[in-house]
Amino acid sequence: MIHTDRAIVVEGKYDKIKLGGIIDGVIICTDGFRIYKDKEMQSLLRTLAKKQGLAVLTDSDMAGFKIRGFLRNICGKENIVDVYIPDLYGKEKRKAHPSKEGKLGVEGVPEPIIRKALTDAGIGVTEPERPKDPITKMDLFELGLSGKADSAQLRKKLSKHLNVPEHLTANALVTVLDALMTREELYSLCSDVL
Repeated sequence: MIHTDRAIVVEGKYDKIKLGGIIDGVIICTDGFRIYKDKEMQSLLRTLAKKQGLAVLTDSDMAGFKIRGFLRNICGKENIVDVYIPDLYGKEKRKAHPSKEGKLGVEGVPEPIIRKALTDAGIGVTEPERPKDPITKMDLFELGLSGKADSAQLRKKLSKHLNVPEHLTANALVTVLDALMTREELYSLCSDVL
């Protein structure tokens, strides 16, 4: 596994699944061009970009480059590391036909090539700098952010304060919180904000 503190941004859910077996870190999916209209996702990406930086790994077709450019504009190019896969022609196993340009997307690129692309971009270290006490769903429960009558309202208030989407699932919220702060910082923030 390649460990990275940067959030990895990919286009689709199959790209995210592919990287899930390679990356130890946060992987965010733009859902392709949906990112252009999804203000909450844009806000989340801006927050992650400022906090820990983004590594953008889109397909090597024209659509991938458009999404990459859009992310640079909304998050600031200084907060982004571009990871490029080479032009490989063919089709993904799950698809009946190749893409419009005939190139493989991230999901279809062999794992060693993705690993090399990440390494070439300077992404990854073998071990995290220090072991982190991860944020869990139990923490959400203990803080009243789940399992209580007013939990939804508290999650909404916390999400607004952190400038992240308010409709994140509990699992997604845990992932985002764990990327943005330590467990101790979360408890401190909740005692101040909630």
